[in-house]
Amino acid sequence: MTQATEPAVPASDPSADAAPGTPMTHRQILEALSGLLLGMFVAILSSTVVSNALPRIISELHGTESSYTWVVTATLLALTATTPIWGKLADLTSKKMLVQLALVIYVLGSVLAGLAQTTGELIACRAVQGVGAGGLTALAQIILAAMIAPRQRGRYSGYLGAVLALGTIGGPLIGGVIVDTSWLGWRWCFYVGVPFAVAAIVVLQKTLNLPVVTRKVKIDYLGATLIAASVSLLLIWVSLAGNSFAWLAWQTPVMVLGAVALGALALLVESRATEPIIPLHLFRSRTVTLATLASVAVGVAIYGASVFLGQYFQISRGESPTRAGLMTLPMILGLLVASTLTGRLITRTGRWKRYLVSGAVLLTVGFALMGTIRADTSFPLMSVYMAVLGIGLGMTMQNLVLAVQNTVPVRELGAASSLVAFSRSLGGAVGVSALGALLGHRVAGYLADGFGNLGVAAPDSGGAIPNVATLPGPIRAVVEIAYGHGAGDIFLTAAPFALITLVAVIFIKEVPLRQQSGTDPSGTGTPGPGGQHRPGTHESGGQLRPGTATAAPGAVR
Repeated sequence: MTQATEPAVPASDPSADAAPGTPMTHRQILEALSGLLLGMFVAILSSTVVSNALPRIISELHGTESSYTWVVTATLLALTATTPIWGKLADLTSKKMLVQLALVIYVLGSVLAGLAQTTGELIACRAVQGVGAGGLTALAQIILAAMIAPRQRGRYSGYLGAVLALGTIGGPLIGGVIVDTSWLGWRWCFYVGVPFAVAAIVVLQKTLNLPVVTRKVKIDYLGATLIAASVSLLLIWVSLAGNSFAWLAWQTPVMVLGAVALGALALLVESRATEPIIPLHLFRSRTVTLATLASVAVGVAIYGASVFLGQYFQISRGESPTRAGLMTLPMILGLLVASTLTGRLITRTGRWKRYLVSGAVLLTVGFALMGTIRADTSFPLMSVYMAVLGIGLGMTMQNLVLAVQNTVPVRELGAASSLVAFSRSLGGAVGVSALGALLGHRVAGYLADGFGNLGVAAPDSGGAIPNVATLPGPIRAVVEIAYGHGAGDIFLTAAPFALITLVAVIFIKEVPLRQQSGTDPSGTGTPGPGGQHRPGTHESGGQLRPGTATAAPGAVR
C-alpha cells in the first residue's frame, strides 16, 4: 500500500522555491545542506577527537593493545551493520527524520562513552556511537544525491570533503588539547560534540525539506543480524588469534568456518527477502561490483592503517596528544585540497574516472612510502608521504560513491549509496582488527629483540600500551623503535589493498554524468550518449522495473 502526504509547503522552505523537477539554485542547495554538513562535522569530530587521546585513555583505563583496537573496531562494526538498514529506510521513509534520529543516537552514545569506567564499557558505548554514525554516513550521500544531479554533484561532494577535512583536522587537535588540559580530562573528548549535534538537529528541522514517499517499511532484520554476526565472528578471531590462542588452534577453524557459514546463510536470506538489506541484483552492474570491491580495499587501507598514526607519534616519537594532532596535518590538508579541487573539476568537465584512477595510484604510492617509516624518520620527508596519501584519499572516496550513484535507478539511490559506505566500513573494521593484531605481534617481536640486545629480559606488560614518558632512557628507546618499526609494517601491509582499489577502478566504465537529481521524477535512468538522459534504462541495457511510488508534488517532510 502506498501513501503519499501532501502538506502545504511553507514559503520559507529552501527546497520549496522551485517547482518539482526544477533544479535548485546554488543558494537553496547550500541552505538545505547547512544542517547536514553540520551533522557530518559532528560525526567526524566525535570520531577523530579520540584518535590522539586513545593512548592516554587506554592507559588510564588499564587497557591493552587489543582494547585499543576494539575501541575503534566496535564503532566501525556497528556502523557497518547498520549502514544498509539506514540506506533501506531512506528509500522507504523520511530522510530528514532519519538523519535527526541518527544524531540523537550519536549524542546518546557520546555521553555514555564519556561516563565509561572500564574499557569494556567504553567499547560498548562506542558501538552505540557507531549506530548513529552509520546513519549519518549513509544519509549524507543519499540526501546529496536526492537534491543534486550527478553532473553538479562533484562540486557539493567537494564541500562534504572539506567538512571531512575540517573535522579530521580539528578533531585530533581539540582532542589533544583536551587531554593535555588537566581540568578537562579525556572524558570531554566525548562531550565536546554534543552542542554541535543539538545545533545540527535544529538547523536540519528548519532547512532540510525533501519530497518523501511513505511506504510500509519491511526491514530484513534477519539478514542484517546474520551479516553482523558473520563479520563479528571473523573480527573476534583475528583479534584473539596469536594472543589468546595459537593461529592453528582448534578455535581457528571453528570461528572461520562459522563466519563463512553465517555469511552464506546471510546471502541466502538476502536473495529471498522482499526488502533485502543489500539488494543482490545491484551486483549485476559492473560499476557497482567494482566500486564495492574498491571500497572494501579503501576501508582496509585507510581505517586499518591511519587509525594508528596517533599511536605512532605519541609512542614512537614521544609527542604529546596535541602535537600528534598537528603532525597529521599534511595528510589532512592533502585530503582537503584534493577533494575540493577534484569536485569542482568534475562538475566543470563531467569527467570523473581520470581523478578516480589518479587517486588510487597516489593512495598506493602513499602507503608504500609510509611503509618505510621508522621512529627516527625525518618529519619533513614523512610529511610528503602523508600528503601523497591524503591527496589520493581525497580523489578516491567521494568519487566511488558518485560512480555508483550515477549508475543505479533513482529509486535505489539509498540502497546503492549505503552499499558503498557499508563496504568501506566493513573493510575498515576488518582492517583495524587485522592490522591491530599484526601491530601487536610485530611490536612484541621487536621488543624481544631490543631487550635481548640490551641483555635484559623483556618485561611482562600484559600487552598494555606503555606510557613512554615514565620509562627509563634505554628501555624507552627500545619501545620507541619497536612501535616505529611496527607502524611501518602495517602501512606496508595496507599498500596491496590500495593496489586492489587501483585495479578495480581501472576496469570501471566511465558513464557520462546524468543531469537529473534524485528528486526529479524523470531521473530514473542513466545518461545516454553525451550525458543526455535515456529514460527507463540502466547500465546493462535492461528495462527498469517501474517504481512503486512517486512523491506527490510538493510533498515534503
